[in-house]
Amino acid sequence: MIKPRLPRAAAVCAATALALVLTACSGSGSEGSDPGSASTSTSALTHIHGLGLHRDTLYVATHEGIHSPGPGGAPVLVGDRRDDFMGFTVARDGTFLASGHPAPGSGGPANLGLIASADAGRTWAEKSLGGEVDFHALDTAPGGSVYGYDSTNGRLRVTRDLTAWEDRAELRALDIAVSPTAPDTVVATTESGVARSTDGGRTFSPGAGQVLAYVSWGAADALYGVSPEGVLFRSGDGGAAWTRAGTVPGGGPQALTAVDARRVLVATGDGVYESRDAGRSFVRRMEVTSGKDGH
Repeated sequence: MIKPRLPRAAAVCAATALALVLTACSGSGSEGSDPGSASTSTSALTHIHGLGLHRDTLYVATHEGIHSPGPGGAPVLVGDRRDDFMGFTVARDGTFLASGHPAPGSGGPANLGLIASADAGRTWAEKSLGGEVDFHALDTAPGGSVYGYDSTNGRLRVTRDLTAWEDRAELRALDIAVSPTAPDTVVATTESGVARSTDGGRTFSPGAGQVLAYVSWGAADALYGVSPEGVLFRSGDGGAAWTRAGTVPGGGPQALTAVDARRVLVATGDGVYESRDAGRSFVRRMEVTSGKDGH
């Protein structure tokens, strides 16, 4: 295990790259395609915002709806909504949770708040904060609590019933991950490194060490993070120290989900890749042509 330190030049470059992504995240407008123009073309997708696995089917949250891989790995729209799904996660009970902005021309407020699907993304229902909040990152904790990073207000928020939310710490972050065994332990990626909380996100240590874009906790001793350059790291101690696991093909990352200690999903500029050996090798699960600036 190595301490999470980068050479000064590399650290500055990584922090600059993450700061640019954080700046891009601040916009609240949706610029998706016409919701009536359903397509499975690889050119249809512009940004990937989240990844999930349900009954071994891959679900990809994008600027133009939820997609799954079809024949040959081409993306196929799930359901008929082409909303801009900025935040996305699959809860332990199989419920899909998401946030973002409605598709152009579909009506409704600019921010979706928290929405949920009980049928694997085919239909969605508003749960709370519609018109008020755009969650750019969502994760679930043991016991059922949901953590959301409210990009509209730069704040971590937590709910136990998907309706009533408690405000937690204010911070400038891109992604969050909650420990699968300790519901009050959460990490966040910032432009100065990984920030950590052990009190349910009420307070965070300053961001320090390895600069990462996205994080995901696959097991108690398997916290994964991917750098702005696409290098995958793993931590066995909750983010205090990191080891390099491998390099993801396809350039800069756009989303990361650790399914377990060895199975990892990463979206990059040309597709969604899967590793089943803790990041040593990757296979492309979905081929896309997507934007290069993540969120």
